[in-house]
Amino acid sequence: MGINLMTTIKDSLLEGYFPEGWDLDAIDKICGQPPEQLTKRQSWWNKKFEPVACENLNDFDAMLGHEIALEISEARKAKRQIAFILPVGPMGMYRWAVYFLKAWNVSCSHVHGFNMDEWSDAKGNSLPAKDPGSFQNAMEGAFYGPLGKLTVPKKQRHFATKRALPEFGNQIVALKKKGAKLVTVFGIGRACHIAFWEPHFAGEYKTLKAWKADEYRIAAHLCPMTVEQNAITSFKSRTTLVPCRANTVGPGLFLKSDRIIGGCDGALGRGMTWQGMSLWMTLHHQPTPWIPSTFMPTLPGKLFYLSELAGPLEPECN
Repeated sequence: MGINLMTTIKDSLLEGYFPEGWDLDAIDKICGQPPEQLTKRQSWWNKKFEPVACENLNDFDAMLGHEIALEISEARKAKRQIAFILPVGPMGMYRWAVYFLKAWNVSCSHVHGFNMDEWSDAKGNSLPAKDPGSFQNAMEGAFYGPLGKLTVPKKQRHFATKRALPEFGNQIVALKKKGAKLVTVFGIGRACHIAFWEPHFAGEYKTLKAWKADEYRIAAHLCPMTVEQNAITSFKSRTTLVPCRANTVGPGLFLKSDRIIGGCDGALGRGMTWQGMSLWMTLHHQPTPWIPSTFMPTLPGKLFYLSELAGPLEPECN
């Protein structure tokens, strides 16, 4: 069997670390496939779901940004409202979405933005709006601000505070009743979360239906893998700055999307990546609440990813 995680985890400090519902041997088998198998269609994929390879980060940002801008532009032409559930991570696509919308002179007065999550304390209190670590600050700086006169009206920008988040569901339902389309833009976490909807939440639900119905969580407990991922991607490796809690939308919202636009850009350079396993699990593991991202391919839309994340996921000492 060799020496690996599965053969050495017993009595180690990692025993009990990974989500209870993860079959590590099955995950390893999925991740051991050759790169060309990544986009092989699975029976549970939506017929209108498509993974899209991007050769480099510049292409990734531009293609993802174009997809967002195109949704906004098409809704404008159709004279209908459009609602987005939006992430902070990935982020590079917002610059290009702004670029295209300005080039096309498309007003975003018909756009409603719902930020999918926000850091919090144990009571759900979030960071001040202008804190450099807050997601609201990130969105204002990357998307809403740069749009200038074309921007989304302030009353249509919604952030995941403990007061605002519980209203997201009703607000989105009201918009959809008026003909609005719901689009979820997302990244995939190291632990395969969508927003901060973590895999270990699955153990709290008696049925899949109950899990799928939950719309949000205040002061959610974050998976240790999520904390370390964010230390690397957003906090310059300074783990001590990363909160262990967050407010987040749930599957009761993001799984009601009319369309999804996903992005996996987790390459670190020099052959190092953090998102290859998460991408393979998302696309090739049958949908399960223990791996929340596995439900995204069941929806229509696109998942953009950096080609190097396809692997092969084999050892390479750095």
